[in-house]
Order: sequence, then structure tokens, then C-alpha cells
Amino acid sequence: MAQRVAILGGGVGGLSAAQELAERGFRVAVYEKQSVAGGKARSISVPNTGTEGRKDLPGEHGFRFFPGFYRHIIDTMKRIPYGTNSNGVFDNLAEATRTQIARAGKPSIVLPARLPQNPDDWVAAFRAFFASCGSGVPEQEILFFIDRLLVLLTSCEERRLAEYENIPWWTFIDAANKSVAYQRILAQGQTRSLVAMRAEVSSTRTVGYILLQFYFGAFASASGFDRLLRGPTSDVWIDPWTEHLKRLGIELHLNTPAQKLHVAGGRIAKVTAGGADVEADYYVSALPVEVMAQLVTGEVKQAAPSLANLGALRTAWMNGIQFYLRRDVPVVHGHTLYADSPWALTSISQKQFWDRFDLTAYGDGRVAGILSVDISDWESPGVLYGKPAAACTAGQIAQETWEQLKQHLNVGGARELDDADLLSWFLDPDIRFPNPGTATNAEPLLINTAGSLKHRPEARTEAGNLFLAADYVRTYTDIACMEAANEAARRAVNAILDAAGSPAKRCTLWPLEEPEAFQPVKKLDRLRFSLGLPHGKLA
Repeated sequence: MAQRVAILGGGVGGLSAAQELAERGFRVAVYEKQSVAGGKARSISVPNTGTEGRKDLPGEHGFRFFPGFYRHIIDTMKRIPYGTNSNGVFDNLAEATRTQIARAGKPSIVLPARLPQNPDDWVAAFRAFFASCGSGVPEQEILFFIDRLLVLLTSCEERRLAEYENIPWWTFIDAANKSVAYQRILAQGQTRSLVAMRAEVSSTRTVGYILLQFYFGAFASASGFDRLLRGPTSDVWIDPWTEHLKRLGIELHLNTPAQKLHVAGGRIAKVTAGGADVEADYYVSALPVEVMAQLVTGEVKQAAPSLANLGALRTAWMNGIQFYLRRDVPVVHGHTLYADSPWALTSISQKQFWDRFDLTAYGDGRVAGILSVDISDWESPGVLYGKPAAACTAGQIAQETWEQLKQHLNVGGARELDDADLLSWFLDPDIRFPNPGTATNAEPLLINTAGSLKHRPEARTEAGNLFLAADYVRTYTDIACMEAANEAARRAVNAILDAAGSPAKRCTLWPLEEPEAFQPVKKLDRLRFSLGLPHGKLA
């Protein structure tokens, strides 16, 4: 009889593990606390907005995007059937063709793309890239930032782990001693907007190398810098995924939160979920770090010591708000980064990508465009109320965000956003208000602070039948995102296959790729590192 696996959590990590295990002959059951699967990736219908037979307006935890360096989740998507698509739900991705930097009171900048071939080309490309942004960062500071990137590119893996893991990005790029423009654009803006990190505290190893992946994608446009879904996330991805899993024989138990891990003999004996005991041969936790940390009792720590410090890992907020407009405002065919926004805003104008969905079939039929915005900084004061987002009411968050958008887009006489066009808005319901102006976040994101790698476990724990499929697991991807969750799930499945002695094919894992041109210099740095020497400059 096939061995049974219980998966705690039905987000991207849990669903990814379920698919890989079912395809390899395991009996799988997923236990999810929400009434729908998908975790942070799920769509959230706006309650009671559909009239005269129309669907409720589509909302999101935050817009989904798939950078060019994503490979694990892309591979999974290609194996999820969708209509007549030859590549499954992967064909529901559209490539964004532009990335815009919008600046308060100044013209916006659309970033260039080019394909460097050697180190000199990369230096020139970085220089052109930052200079063309017209960011106001002094030339010498741009060159210094490029030097920092080249140090990262020419450092060996051993130095990255031993040194850069323990240095905050803010310190590595010497932001404290640079101009306000440098701090706002190159230090804070990129990290908070692109990877939901905090420059002041996040690890250089994490921030630096993920930012490089974004730059590689921007320069090497053939690989696709960014891709976006062609419709609401659940419609074009999550719902087809869960239907496919059910066809594979997977049990999906919704409204069933994990409540307790029971240990016997150094292993997980059973799990309490939704008030009932669940027994299986293997257990996979695909729960967020803040949830899993609450389940790691003393007896769990004794069985799996690598989980003892999950509580030391930090989280931050990155949540979405959607603005529903009576007039479509495309803005740009891709992401817009609002460089001077105190709340580190990024946005996508959805209709231009939702080519298979008629917005008039939603709500009351008046919506012609949706501007989906992510708020990445909940701690800095805004421009209207002088308060951080976490201290605002829902209405104040909407008004403040709208005002920051207008300051960046209504520039030079342009009037891209008009108050008269704003029909309604929807704030991620994970932002909760137990008291007016006191917000909590039900689903924050992990931030990889400097030195935190030592607190992050592998997918296989010391308890012989407990495995992890969540974005805090040590992975190549290394940030809190769908790609990391999927990669962690693959690592957990491979570990289960090893434990079960299964001959089934292991899940493929892809390291992050870097330009081959820097490999010889990295080998030299490995020698220098082994001799206790600091990183050497390029000749």
C-alpha cells in the first residue's frame, strides 16, 4: 500500500509538495486553515460587490509576478493542465515589456534592456542602467554602487556565506554616508519594492544576489525580465491547480488549521488539525514561519533541534490594495516603482494583461481598470496623515496610498489618476483592525536579516518523518516568495523519497545562474579566501 503523507498548509509550498508526491505514488492529504487553497497567492473576492448576476470584484493579497530567474514554480506550472494550453497554466503568463520608475514631481523613467557579454560589458551596462534612470544619484555614487555589485559577482561562495551573510546591505553599500537619492533609490527603494527586504537589516548575501538576478533579467531581455498572470490568480492558476490535485487523488481539507505536533520516540506520532488527530507515515509542514514557530514545543525542539530558533526569524509586511477605476489607466506595460513614496509602493495596471477577462462581468459592470498596488513599508510616515500605514485605519491607508500614487503619476500637467475615476478600493483582509487605527497582519513575510541563516533549517529535519516546505527553508532562491516555497517543497519531497527508499525520480533543483564571464575571477577569490585574504579588486 502507498505510504501516506500529511501536508500542513495549502499555500504554494504545500500544493507543490502535494503534486510532486502524488505524481510519485504517495497518498497525500493537505490541511489548510483557509476556506480556499493558495495561501498568500490566492485571489480574494470582494464580498457582496457583484450585482445582477455578475461576479464579485477580484481582489488579491498582492499582485503576482514571475521574474525571469524563477524556474522551479515555472516547471510546476507547466504540469498543471488548463484548457487547450500546451504548457498548462504557464501559458497564462504574459511577459511585461517595461519597468517604470515613477518619481514625485519628476518625469518617469522606463528602464533599458541590453545583453552584456563580458566583464567590461557588464560594467558598461550597469553604468548605463543606473545613469539612464535619471535618479539624481551623483555619478561617483553610481560608480561606487556598481563597484559593490562587481565585488559580489567576483566573490566565491565560501566568502558569501562567511562574510556577506553577516553584513547588512545598508552597511555593505555604505548607504549611511551617501546622498539621500542614493539611500532612497539604490538602497531602500530597490530592496523594499522588489524583494520586500529592509536594506538596514537584511543580509547582503540575500539582497545583493537577488537584486543581481533582477538586473540580469533586465539586461538579458530574451529570458524575460518579468511575467504576469493573464487574469485573477485563482482563476488562471490556483483553481486549476487544486482541481488537478484532486484528480491525482489528493485529499484537500479546507478550514482545517494545524494545531499541535505530537512527538513519540523522536518522531512525529500524529498531528492535530481542525480538532481531529491525523496519522501518516510522513509529515510536511508548509506553514509560514510565524505559525510553525508556535507549533514548535519543547518536545518538538528535542526531536528536531534545527527548529529551535524559528522564533528568532523576523517578518515584515507587504500587502496589496486594489483600486477599481471607471477608466482604464495602463500606466506602463509592467511594474511601476514609486521611487519617492514613503510606503515603498509598486503597482501593476491589470487590464492590459487580463486579455481573456471582461471586467464588466465583475462588480456592478462599471469597472474599466484595476490598479493593483503593493505596500512594502508599513513603518514610515505617509504624506497625508504623517502616520505609518500600520497606524492608519483602512480608509486612511487607501487615501494615503492613492495620494502617493498621484504625486508620482500626475506630473508635468499630466492627470493619469483622477479622483472622479476612483469607484472603490479593496485592502487585503489580512490587514486587520481590532481597534481603530491599530492594524495587525495575519500573513507577514519573512525577511532574511543579516546572520539569520543559522536559524533557518533544511527541508529535512532531525525528526525522521518531519519535513519542511516553506520559504524560510534554506534554498537557492533564498527570499520569501513563491519560487522559494516551491523549491523548498521539492527539497522536502526528495528527502521523503530518500527516507522511503523510493526509486522514483528526484525533483529537479536549479541554482541561481550568474554570468560565466565572472567564473575565473571567482576561482581566484576562492584561493584568496582559503588563504585568509580579503576580496581583491578587478584588475
